[in-house]
Amino acid sequence: MKTKVLYLTVAFAVVLGMSSCKLDYFPSDELNGNALLTMDGGADCMIDGCYAMLKEQYEYVEYASGNCYERHYLQMAEFPGDNICLSGRTSDPLYQATTYTMTDHLKNIELFWWISYKVIFSANTIIEGFKEGESAEYDQILGEAYFLRALMHFNAVNLCAKPYVLGRDNIGVPLRISTNTEETTRASVGEVYDQIVADLQKAAELMTKPRHPGNGGYATRATALGLLSRVYLYMEENQKVLDVIAEMGDPVANLDSDLPNYFAKGLSSKETLFAIAHSSLENWGKSSISSMFNGYDDGWGEVYPSDPLLNLYERYPDDKRMEFIKPQFAAATNDVVYFAIPTTDGTFRSNLVVPVEISGSDKFCTVEGKKYAIQEETVNGEYKQYFVNYGGEKCAARIVKAMMQRNTYPMYYITKFSYQDGITHLMSPVLLRWGEVLLNRAEAYAKLNKDAEALADVNAIRQRAGIPAEGMFAAGKMHGYTNVLDVVLDERRMELAWEGHRVFDVYRNKRNMDRRFAGVQAWEVIDYNDNRIQYPIPYGEYSVSHIPQNPGY
Repeated sequence: MKTKVLYLTVAFAVVLGMSSCKLDYFPSDELNGNALLTMDGGADCMIDGCYAMLKEQYEYVEYASGNCYERHYLQMAEFPGDNICLSGRTSDPLYQATTYTMTDHLKNIELFWWISYKVIFSANTIIEGFKEGESAEYDQILGEAYFLRALMHFNAVNLCAKPYVLGRDNIGVPLRISTNTEETTRASVGEVYDQIVADLQKAAELMTKPRHPGNGGYATRATALGLLSRVYLYMEENQKVLDVIAEMGDPVANLDSDLPNYFAKGLSSKETLFAIAHSSLENWGKSSISSMFNGYDDGWGEVYPSDPLLNLYERYPDDKRMEFIKPQFAAATNDVVYFAIPTTDGTFRSNLVVPVEISGSDKFCTVEGKKYAIQEETVNGEYKQYFVNYGGEKCAARIVKAMMQRNTYPMYYITKFSYQDGITHLMSPVLLRWGEVLLNRAEAYAKLNKDAEALADVNAIRQRAGIPAEGMFAAGKMHGYTNVLDVVLDERRMELAWEGHRVFDVYRNKRNMDRRFAGVQAWEVIDYNDNRIQYPIPYGEYSVSHIPQNPGY
């Protein structure tokens, strides 16, 4: 049955390729989880195989290049949000994620689901194969298995079900806590979250002897607690967020002071709590996460920062986070103004890009022989932005030096996923870091009406980013914001951009996603109750196990 393939296929093909594993004692057709666990080094081999499954490229659903968990997960988590501009149609299923046109046959959804439950099954094999307390070394491996089981369930329930805050009783995803796969049902969101919490608590209890200290590619006690702080935040258990972080230590002390180079050296940085480790031999080049963001060295370079996100960053030009954004200037040196206008069929918006003309203190542009004033307005009481009244509509506008374009979209390469070991498209994507934990605490403080504490945490992030003293927040210095939670969420947006947080941050706070900016997505505001915010259950699953599909698919 296909369900058996989806749930019972484990990563022995991966671990067979690891030279450190002594697998020559068994014929390959007799290899199984119990055999591996009894071999010298077999437990390490199995847990390392779980990590490897997160980055390996698989030929699945007649698709191989770029077909890996890390790439699909980050794109599925980030691209339905408001931080990116996809500059054209692509055959890659990231297009459907970006445009909310997902179907149950897409290869990214199929592969994400398949690998999630492969890792879960392998983790369950380890959990069932050891008793706690046999040794600190085995307890550590057990703890890593619990962490990975929690992480896979957490990512799956967040992508394929409604946010926890919309109801514990909403339908979730299959919950697998043993290797028994005879029955497949969808647990409730609350049941899945409860198990995730239990697994992370157990993982933190067991992981007392890290196998590879200083290597962010392996889970530790702090990794489990860091993820638990995110889980509690999503559950709106805000005091528990604070309690867990208090167990971990001081987030501010663990920030990497070298922010522009942090991600390239993420595996060894003290800020990293968990990353998917890549070596220089695991550079996927054009099919890497980096490639869609970064067009250098034969990358695709088709995904750019959204205009609203750029506007946030540019409030303080010294913000070091802007060093991850590389504008591709044209040979011309003149300034241009661009703003979004409807395409002929009205399905999305491209840009109108025209030279800026200056007459005295006035700026204007000419379109088809008609002059339009480029006007300024104040945003948040102190920040200047431009707009043009065009076609009976007030269009938010941006003035930049003449830039290269793709389909009218100015090209800004993003290098946050690049340059590990000096290789353009190599990076070990960071899934959990102290910078996020600090912002988890800030949000929890804000929701507990501890405004001063929340703003202090936000300021720590901003100070590390190089924002000057006048850009800090205080009770009497809110820079036009009316509440502290808005401050925190905007800071999360800038600090964690493209790392897979924004979609969840918007919808779990019961806010709508405003996607009225240039790009191939529809010009719309998506309600947090919209069924499209859930990905479909893949056809290969529900057609065999007969679990219910999500509404609308």
